Amino acid sequence: MRTSRLWWALAGLLAGAVGLALSYAAAAVLRVRVAPVVAVAEGVTALTPGPVARWAIDTFDTNDKLALVSGILVILAVVFALLGRAARQRWWLAVTGYVVLAAVGVVAVVAEPNTAFVDFVPIAIGLLAWIVTLAVLAEWLRRWELVEAGGEPAGEPTRTRRNFLALAAVTAGIAVAGGLVGRAAGAARRKAEQSRRLLRIEGVTAPAVPKGVTVGVEGVAPWQTPSSDFYLIDTAFIKPTIAPADWELRIHGMVERELRLSYDDLVSREVTEDWITLNCVSNEVGGKLVGNAWWSGVRLAPILAEAGPLPGADAVLQTSDDGWTCGTPLRVLTDERNAMLAVAMNGEPLPIEHGFPVRTLVPGLYGYVSACKWVVDMEVTRFDRFSAYWTDKGWSAQGPVKIASRIDVPHDGADVPAGEVVCAGAAWMQHTGISAVEVQVDGGPWQPATLANVPSVDTWVQWRISLTLPEGDHRLRVRATDKDGNVQTGAIADVVPDGATGWHTIAITAKA
Repeated sequence: MRTSRLWWALAGLLAGAVGLALSYAAAAVLRVRVAPVVAVAEGVTALTPGPVARWAIDTFDTNDKLALVSGILVILAVVFALLGRAARQRWWLAVTGYVVLAAVGVVAVVAEPNTAFVDFVPIAIGLLAWIVTLAVLAEWLRRWELVEAGGEPAGEPTRTRRNFLALAAVTAGIAVAGGLVGRAAGAARRKAEQSRRLLRIEGVTAPAVPKGVTVGVEGVAPWQTPSSDFYLIDTAFIKPTIAPADWELRIHGMVERELRLSYDDLVSREVTEDWITLNCVSNEVGGKLVGNAWWSGVRLAPILAEAGPLPGADAVLQTSDDGWTCGTPLRVLTDERNAMLAVAMNGEPLPIEHGFPVRTLVPGLYGYVSACKWVVDMEVTRFDRFSAYWTDKGWSAQGPVKIASRIDVPHDGADVPAGEVVCAGAAWMQHTGISAVEVQVDGGPWQPATLANVPSVDTWVQWRISLTLPEGDHRLRVRATDKDGNVQTGAIADVVPDGATGWHTIAITAKA
């Protein structure tokens, strides 16, 4: 046999690609939310230990999901190539490998919320495609080997080789076509996008940035964060695409009466609007996982009052359409703060990535315990009766935000002219507010900065200060004080279990 093992590896790769592509296309055509590979990726994410999850976030930032899917595809490519080589002498081994891969997909799909029979159809199609495609390619490879081994007339081995290569090209074309069909058949996303574009929500107004909220220093992050620039942290590899007509929220558990709200039921209520800053618990000191937007929605307190929480209830377990969960203290959803079911962001219906059509938003709490995108279920319960997605990975059950401040200008490592240097940035402590910001130069006395205006205690505040810096290297630190008189701690703590602490510190060089 003079055909190279590389041809068998190529046959395995092509068979694997066809199976994945047809599986993806079937998932899109059947409107299954997640293709098998994505289901496996979400399963890996759910099972990932907390330290590994933190490493992935630190290493890949918002590209962590892309990195995971890419890694899975690379591993699959290697496995497919090995199965192709194995099929040369042990056909049963290749079939067994495909069955094992399909079984992994079945387990991942079963772990998804609201699994239906149709969710398994893409796996079955992919398994069948793997076996059939490899069988056809293997048949032509064996013919090629037999022709060369039998000393056939001149030209016959060449024709056999060409037949195999032509079949391989056709197989690659099928894989590409399957991928294109899957992409084109993403009707759910298009439907949701179309309904979002056409949606007009009565009571939602365009944002008007209040006067005096900026310090006028170039390089400081905008006080209003554009929706397209707002940080994105979630566990969904494929964002749920829910048309408003298909959305429903169930409120149940320790309540006097269960409530079910449709989208029309929700938006027919009084709309509340507010500037609210959100920041992620995984935001490092001085990090960028924070943003401020104009949010519109319906307050949760009156809705929960209708349900009538029973004595002893102290938590609400929120569940997203993709199965993600978070536990929120009941008291913060029912006090005077503007905790809401948000339907709009910066005057427009929520972007799909930010939870369209409805998400939860609670000022003063980190998102991992409160900001449930694509929310579809709220169970009034007790903290001692459940655990949620991130608490299973080492984060604390309750996540009130911590005082934070950041230097935006100058940036770390910058060269600045010696003499007067403008330093500026932002500070936040939602639902309490910031009363002071101070900057320290080279371990000297803390110097007070000037604060811009804010419309409420639920937003961040910009600050600025003019410093006199002699020529040389300098270290600048910033700290904030909240309106209760609490001073931001300089003690360094990791983001786990309930948010990072420490003073944002930068090093700069003043030059003549």
